This record gives sequence, C-alpha cells and structure tokens, in this order.
Amino acid sequence: MNQEVRFPKGPALDRILTLELVRVTERAAVAAARLRGRGDEMAADQAAVDAMRQELNRLPIHGTVVIGEGERDEAPMLYIGEEVGTKTGPNVDIALDPLEGTTIAAKNLPNALAVIAIAEEGSLLNAPDVYMDKVAIGPGFPDGLVDLDSPADDNIAALAEAKGVPIGEITACVLDRPRHARLVEDIRATGAAIRLIGDGDVAGVIHTTSPDETGVDIYLGIGGAPEGVLAAAALRCIGGQMQGRLVINSDEQKDRAHRMGIEDVDRKYDLSEMALGDVLFAATGVTDGNLLSGVRFAKHAVTTHTVVMRSSSGTVRWIKAEHQDLDKFDDAL
Repeated sequence: MNQEVRFPKGPALDRILTLELVRVTERAAVAAARLRGRGDEMAADQAAVDAMRQELNRLPIHGTVVIGEGERDEAPMLYIGEEVGTKTGPNVDIALDPLEGTTIAAKNLPNALAVIAIAEEGSLLNAPDVYMDKVAIGPGFPDGLVDLDSPADDNIAALAEAKGVPIGEITACVLDRPRHARLVEDIRATGAAIRLIGDGDVAGVIHTTSPDETGVDIYLGIGGAPEGVLAAAALRCIGGQMQGRLVINSDEQKDRAHRMGIEDVDRKYDLSEMALGDVLFAATGVTDGNLLSGVRFAKHAVTTHTVVMRSSSGTVRWIKAEHQDLDKFDDAL
C-alpha cells in the first residue's frame, strides 16, 4: 500500500513538489500507455485519471482542480472544483489533463502526454470547457511580436523577420479540423509550411519553444480552452509568448463562463493572465513524440520520459527514469 508523502515545512517545499509532480504524470502515463493502440479512448483516459488522482491525493497540498475533465456530475473524472491532496499543505490551483490526446493514444500516434500544472491559489485562469483561439511562439523574441488580432500572414512575416529567415523556412502548427480550412489556405499562401496535428494542442504549443528539435515555429488556430491554460503554464516556465480568446458560441457557454468568474467573454488573454505567479509544470510521454519518448515496457522494468519545469527559477529538467518496482504502478490502478 502507498504511504502518504511527508515533506518538511519551509522554503524547500516547492522544490520538492516540482520533482513530486513527475511521479504524478509518470503514473498517469504508464496507466494510459498500457491501453495505447487499443482503440478505446474512454478506457485509456479513465485509467490515466484514476492513476493521477491516486498520486495527487498523496501530495501535501490543498489543491483545487480549476482545469480538469469536466463538471462535478461527470465524476469519476477529475472534475473542475474537485479537491485533492492531503489538505495539509499550501492552497494551490491545479490544471491537468491525465491523457492529453486521447484519440492519438488510442491510435498509438505521436505526442500523447500526461500533463499537470500547479500554481498558487488564484493564479490559473478558470477557463470553461469551450474552444479558445490561440497564437503562440517560443522564447527569445521582442514582446508583442505576434498578436491574436493580426492576420496569420502578418504574424508569420513578423516571426520570419525576427528570426532572420525567409518565410518559407517558417512552419506553423495547426489542428487538423474543418474549421481551419481558411486558416490553412492563408498560411500556405504566405509560402510557410504547416504541421497539421490530429490532436494534442498542448504539445503543439510547447513545440514552438524548441523549433530546431520539433520543426515548429508558431502555433495558430482554435483548440480547447483548458488545453490553452495548460500550454500557457508550460510557456510561463520555459519561455515564449501566447495569447488566447475564448470562443463562445451559445448563451449556455456564456452563462458557464460567467459562473466561472469570467465577465468579459471577448477578452484577449496574454500569457501572464492565463498563468501567473509561481507555476510548476510536468508532462510525461505516453506515446513517442517530438520532445518526449513514450512509455517503454520491458520484462523487468518500465521506462518513462518526463519534462518538469518551474517558472520562478526557469529550471527545466528532463527525466528519463527506469522503474524496476513494477508493483507501484499496479497500486495506481
């Protein structure tokens, strides 16, 4: 049986929590990876949820899920408003996606992740489960280089000029959806390339931070608002620029946003408005991807690959772990 994790009080707590988040995403990733390629999205997602909840409830935090798997009546998912942790530590906001990319995991395609972000209470945008229009680039550029209200061709041209390369050397990442048909046409008209992804726009945004490795320079288009907050948390740690605006298509969605404290549903959020304060972020690969390898199963060991970051220190750790105690993963099921 798992024992409750106990940490010393004091300034070292946050540093330890940064590494403890790795255990949370590792457990979720392993649980989901056991079902990758099986074509059952719901089963893989539920396995990841159960494993992540069990590990979260061992942490010395009083955590509230502000970005989760749905509303309270949709339990046993990790729902918005659910309280996790031992309730003996600091009050924190939690944004999570136990299996980011359920479809791609079910098909065993690249870039499925287990993802979590933790921040000080009141620091993460409590976004409703609606769409969000987004633009994101990596670090090292002048503030305001790209803007959500600018046409795609202007943003791409500005980025190419800042990088000192022809537009033809810029690649934009876009979710492969019918709603993006016009956006895809506009991007291609500039001469830039496009990386179409079927799912997983948290990974898509993070990919802009390492274009030499991922081949992605800019993220454009409409994806999930919860995923937007998770991506913003990562960029707060690793660097970059991002803007987002909720896409509200009905009175019911507007009412839901208002209930979650969002008065201006047309507001354009920048990075610091979606994730502020001290932010911790971790992601473990479920399937192989551009930045993280997927879970590997061997006879006597399980191997995981995780990135964990902290905004206040700017530290990014890449952790490749070999787990020989296989029983601990069974405990999470």
